[in-house]
Amino acid sequence: MIKQTNDKNILLNRLLLSLGILIFIRIGTFLPVPGINHNHLAFYLERHSMTKSLVSTFSGNNTFVIGIFTLNIFPYINASILMQLLLTLFPSLSKLQKEGGAEGRRTITKLTRLITLAWALIQSSSIAFYLKRALFDWDISLAIQIIVWLTTGAMIVLWLSEIITEYGLGNGASLLIYTNIVSNLPNFGKNLFITAGSDISVVSWVLISILLFTAIYGIVLLQEGTRMVPLISSKQLTKTTETLSTSTSLENNYIPLRFNQAGVMPIILTTAVLVIPNYITSLGLLPFVTLPTFLKSSKIIYWIGYFVLIIIFSSFYSTIVLNPKDISNDLQKMAVSIPGVRPGIETTFYLKKVMQRVTYLGAIMLSILATLPNLIETIIPGSSFNGLGTTSLLILVGVILELSREIRSIILSNIYNDMFD
Repeated sequence: MIKQTNDKNILLNRLLLSLGILIFIRIGTFLPVPGINHNHLAFYLERHSMTKSLVSTFSGNNTFVIGIFTLNIFPYINASILMQLLLTLFPSLSKLQKEGGAEGRRTITKLTRLITLAWALIQSSSIAFYLKRALFDWDISLAIQIIVWLTTGAMIVLWLSEIITEYGLGNGASLLIYTNIVSNLPNFGKNLFITAGSDISVVSWVLISILLFTAIYGIVLLQEGTRMVPLISSKQLTKTTETLSTSTSLENNYIPLRFNQAGVMPIILTTAVLVIPNYITSLGLLPFVTLPTFLKSSKIIYWIGYFVLIIIFSSFYSTIVLNPKDISNDLQKMAVSIPGVRPGIETTFYLKKVMQRVTYLGAIMLSILATLPNLIETIIPGSSFNGLGTTSLLILVGVILELSREIRSIILSNIYNDMFD
């Protein structure tokens, strides 16, 4: 009874720690940065949709407040993406991560934090100097204050997210993104049920429900779907056929190749590529850059580009996550092989072939799911899914599945420890 109580306390303590930090960060998002006249800012935002969209993107809400934690975890996310690319471009960094042990991982973590700091400075500077047109009392001193406050807030959020990851429940960065998405759900519901509710018929509501259910089911299948590559060790090969037939250890040895190795990164990269031209033009940074009229008006061309780019980025990012040659070398060192496939080059080619099939299947599924909200908006006039895209659904479902797996592993580990105590 005492052990069961302790196990419950461990889960409860982790849950309370995570919830406490998330609430603290959420409150900090609405604590205004000193020196900013938010009345002037609200007046400006009401007349400039681009700036209003920028503020909403950072804060995760339709708010006019530039808060201390406005940058949230976004600098760290961008730094992690950049770090993954650097690991691919520089073999020395990749070798440090794989062969450097704990010290190598600490070095990579330090580099990621430094990149996060640099990215936070870039983002905070962009906001500070862009607010020059919105604030009447703007000067260099105020800009420096905004940069310091926002950068400091971003680094505090990073530190708190690492505390959640190490001592709390779930991954800190994922939970912060999850919180931002959930905070937008009331606005999404308001737009869907109030703004567009009167224009949508009962049949359309049924179609929307079916398509949303299909999207969620497809996301769960994409997140959990794996291709099992069986493995056999040299010790098992020396056993007799009779022993092998009664042994169940072979069924538990495999390499799980997930359909979606890249997660939501292909969608994020695709969106960034497609948004950059319009974003630059809207900000007036390059006024002479204008898109052709037929590209602006043709949704089909945009969807085709969206679909193709997701497949390309998904295939590229999967090669970063898993390297068939490295897996083959590791299997050979452990005296483990794939049944019917010789160790070495044949294993590398076999794994590469299987991974290509799994990657392309997952990329096509991800592309279909990513374009599904656009399909709904086209088929059903008046519906709007700007607040709940496929990226948001992927993150929501992925975080819930990750939390359930972690809770299950904690419970099973406690049961295992109780059996041997």
